[in-house]
Amino acid sequence: MALKLYNTLTRNKAEFEPIDPKNVRMYVCGPTVYDYAHIGNARPVIVFDVLFRLLRYIFGSEHVTYVRNITDVDDKINARAARDFPDLPLNAAIRKVTEATEKQFHEDIAALGVLEPTFEPRATEYIRRDDGAESMVSLIEMLVQRGNAYVAEDHVLFDVASMPDYGRLSNRSLDEMEAGARVEVAPYKKGPMDFVLWKPSKPGEPAWPSPCGIASPGRPGWHIECSAMAGALLGPVFDIHGGGIDLTFPHHENEIAQSRCAHGTSAMANVWMHNGFLQVEGEKMSKSLGNFVTINELLNTDKFGGREWPGEVLRLAMLMTHYRQPIDWTEKSLREARLSLLRWADAVRGADPRDARIAPGVLAALENDLNTPEAIGELHRLAKVSKSTDPNDNPIEAMNQLVWALNALGFEEHQRFLKEDEKLDQAIDIAIQAHIEKSIYARLEARKRKDFAESDRIRDELAKMGISLKDTKNKETGEIETTWEVAR
Repeated sequence: MALKLYNTLTRNKAEFEPIDPKNVRMYVCGPTVYDYAHIGNARPVIVFDVLFRLLRYIFGSEHVTYVRNITDVDDKINARAARDFPDLPLNAAIRKVTEATEKQFHEDIAALGVLEPTFEPRATEYIRRDDGAESMVSLIEMLVQRGNAYVAEDHVLFDVASMPDYGRLSNRSLDEMEAGARVEVAPYKKGPMDFVLWKPSKPGEPAWPSPCGIASPGRPGWHIECSAMAGALLGPVFDIHGGGIDLTFPHHENEIAQSRCAHGTSAMANVWMHNGFLQVEGEKMSKSLGNFVTINELLNTDKFGGREWPGEVLRLAMLMTHYRQPIDWTEKSLREARLSLLRWADAVRGADPRDARIAPGVLAALENDLNTPEAIGELHRLAKVSKSTDPNDNPIEAMNQLVWALNALGFEEHQRFLKEDEKLDQAIDIAIQAHIEKSIYARLEARKRKDFAESDRIRDELAKMGISLKDTKNKETGEIETTWEVAR
């Protein structure tokens, strides 16, 4: 089966055909380093790490280039620096904020089991370049020369009307966008949708020599940053551009406009991939609602669910939902993920990684637009077969395929979930046991009131967690009693 990916630009799923199979190129928008990364930020990091691994498997690790940027020039960074270090000059304060936040970001995502990208450029490194590589300034000057941008009151703005098919990615016409957009009203704009490529810096803010003969120093707009970094490291047209669905408009739409018009190409990236939104326990994540959760808090505190969660658990909980679908981040999903990892680790206990075998079902699921829920279902099947005593099964082959599958999904360290000589049942934590016992009680109550649909629903939910129930009648009381065990 060939790799198929859903393309936001074309709105269909199609076979992926790289421009050059010996140089497959992918760009993903990275963090703005002004605060701890929240769990929503982790989703694209994890999703595109799985794709990076898959591309490396299909085309060879030496033939895949993955760029994920760091945005280190931004109004939010300036505000955070001024707030946290009011006694320092702003530039010095900004450096403290970005260095500390970037370091924390790397530590947090390392715990999620992600591979390092091939390149991780910082935006400030690509404002101006002395080595001839593409930069924000050179792109801006190309756009002005081509008539797609203009200078006005020390600003440089992109002339949206100069690009006839602007809005194709977000599937909106210019009239629709103008009617519904909240845009900055400025007398120097030619059109209401025109966006900033360069703007003057306020006193004390970071500043660089301006393009296009503008005398006062300034700094780039947000959208031009990714266009410059992607162009410099991957070329004017590359294979895949990824990010969260919230970036489709205006960020990715504007990236396309800048890059295509500057380079005179029909595309910036051939495939555009977007992961869905994230909620927490059914609600939009918000500091005002008290459900704003960072990766660091989940890893190191008991804020969510009254416990710390290993990075592998966070990773699996994220992959249990297809990347294009909205995800509801819940304590229940974390418990389910942890139990699954314990079962899989137990199933491959003692396996030799050198004996790993391709798991065709897992590979087929991943090649079908990263269908990780289907892949996870196949992992459960392999774990069950690895414990089978049926002569028609091949438990050793299933175990070796499971090892390969765990590695393909980024769980190379799965064995650390098991302590030496510890039974899987003993590793199940108190929180999971409490949930199981509560569910069993609810099921028995449902049976008493003859609500068998609810009873079956609870049984099936526990079965998905790998919990097997056994009902027996108490000889003295006649009451039904239920015991449970981890399915083998």
